[in-house]
Amino acid sequence: MRSNSPGKIIVIGGGIAGLSLAAEIADWAEVTVIEREPHLGYHASGRSAALFSETYGNRLVRALTLASRQAIADGGFAAHRRGALHVGWTGDDAAVDRLAGELQALVPSVRRLSAAELHALVPVIAREATCGGVYEPDAVDVDTGKMLAASASALKAGGGIIRTGEEVRAISPDGRGLRVETSAGVYSADIVVNAAGAWVDVVAGLAGLSGLGFQPKRRTAFLFDAPAGADISNWPLVVDLHEQFYFKPDAGRLIGSLADETDSEPCDAWPEDIDVAIAVDRIEQATSMRIGRPSTPWAGLRTFAPDRTPVAGFDPRLPGFFWLGGQGGYGFQVSLTLARMSAALIRGEPLPADVTALGVAAAALAPDRFLTPAATP
Repeated sequence: MRSNSPGKIIVIGGGIAGLSLAAEIADWAEVTVIEREPHLGYHASGRSAALFSETYGNRLVRALTLASRQAIADGGFAAHRRGALHVGWTGDDAAVDRLAGELQALVPSVRRLSAAELHALVPVIAREATCGGVYEPDAVDVDTGKMLAASASALKAGGGIIRTGEEVRAISPDGRGLRVETSAGVYSADIVVNAAGAWVDVVAGLAGLSGLGFQPKRRTAFLFDAPAGADISNWPLVVDLHEQFYFKPDAGRLIGSLADETDSEPCDAWPEDIDVAIAVDRIEQATSMRIGRPSTPWAGLRTFAPDRTPVAGFDPRLPGFFWLGGQGGYGFQVSLTLARMSAALIRGEPLPADVTALGVAAAALAPDRFLTPAATP
């Protein structure tokens, strides 16, 4: 046991949320990550079309993103300066102007593009079809596989343990700590971190706690070929202003999506044919591209708290039970900062100064905000 550490910490969930926190505290406590699936990042973390965008999400999410930029750069996780483009159509001038003003106030590099400028950037969108758009040039692709592997390596280097293919079945108080029963045995822990993605409320139930109201939402995506002869390497992520679809380059092809958010139970998400078909039709209607039959469709669950802000903090109803969930569609761009914050909370230390300087307070992320007074001891 490390000096001044709580002893043993169990992290439930082997996605980027749990792994990044486990790596952050591995040199301070005895950490074991328990993942039900056969390999790490099986669900949302392994199905992400990850983009680091400083304009994405609500105010708190954007602050967490800003605080993560340096760590993503230092870790070598920024794969490509992609850019992000919100496209407005004929008649959307006022909405595009309004969005440009809002985003420029957050990120000064954001620019309002004319129809001609937008067409020059993404030639498959006709000038006569658009009123221009809002362009964030510094959005970058994130190498999600490298980020997951780096967290796993750092965890192991710090003496941490990873157990895959092991399901948690019960969590209960055990003296001054917690008892975690799994399909492979029993663990004792001083702290249990619930970083189970779409299953965070389910895991809470295993500890006898009511959930906080997390909602998994299915998003479907697919791959398709670029237009013949087109150089798509520097195309940005293209998002419909009304969030009806998006597409972006990926390894010489294009990822397309309906940008859907369909409520779902926690599950191994599977794409619906109708969602793929609608997305194909919308992209074809908006561009000169003809997709035909796309390949390799997939779906993932993006899990949100009721206020769409992540949750990080101890549950006042069960000492030692720590929530880390609701990273939604922002996981890879905020997880490193949430890991630093969560590590500070677990250690009983102040939040990192660079994070608080951006207006982030522990109370804004605490699970308490979803608990009624009667539910807390």
